[in-house]
Amino acid sequence: MSASLTVRDIDPKDKSWLRREARSTGISMEEFVRRLIHEKRTKSESRAKPSEVFARYFGEEHGIDIPITRNYGYKPVLFAEDDCE
Repeated sequence: MSASLTVRDIDPKDKSWLRREARSTGISMEEFVRRLIHEKRTKSESRAKPSEVFARYFGEEHGIDIPITRNYGYKPVLFAEDDCE
């Protein structure tokens, strides 16, 4: 499956930079852009969640007990017991 993408109005300096970088790497500008997108996506997917970073610096290994809270964004409904007989 092949997808096509057209990018318009690229700054001439950016296009010149892309051309130079692709040429110095020995690949086409198209392949260079594919690699840039892949690299950026890979880095963003592997980025740690804030909770993971917090646990890394303040977890049990550092003497801090982080209680697990169970907040699901709602309050449970409590029904009063009715004498409906």
